[in-house]
Amino acid sequence: MKRSSITAGIAGFAAVLVIAGSAHLGQAFAMGSSDTDESQQADPYKQAKSLIDDDKYEKAIPILQKLIKDKGAYADALNLLGYSYRKSGDQKTALDYYNQALAMQPDHLGANEYLGELYLEMKMPAEAKERLAVLKRACGSCKEAKELEEAIQKQASM
Repeated sequence: MKRSSITAGIAGFAAVLVIAGSAHLGQAFAMGSSDTDESQQADPYKQAKSLIDDDKYEKAIPILQKLIKDKGAYADALNLLGYSYRKSGDQKTALDYYNQALAMQPDHLGANEYLGELYLEMKMPAEAKERLAVLKRACGSCKEAKELEEAIQKQASM
């Protein structure tokens, strides 16, 4: 076999790995925000999630508000709305939406992680640790629990 054929084969295999890996990374980016399977998510929810992934929180807010008005409130949408408000700098409104999401679904992974992060931003580490305890009971050492635990440790070391 010629050297160029081997090189081309390796390059092709590497390209497949890169494409597959980037598709997986794109999915993992927002996984903590939703407990609903992607195939069952409403199109406006997916649109808002895409805007959030692009750091366009203010644009996602009206889409999520309309979705909740049209379809009714549910934990995933309330959580993303809280996240969008938090990232837009409105901690009070974010707190309200996270609490609404958790009232509907107390073990919601994303809402617990993001509420814990909000508590850290508000200099309330004890409350963040409570969210971490909920996550550990709900999912053990899942991604959301690990990320919140790291954030708590980081803030404690400052």
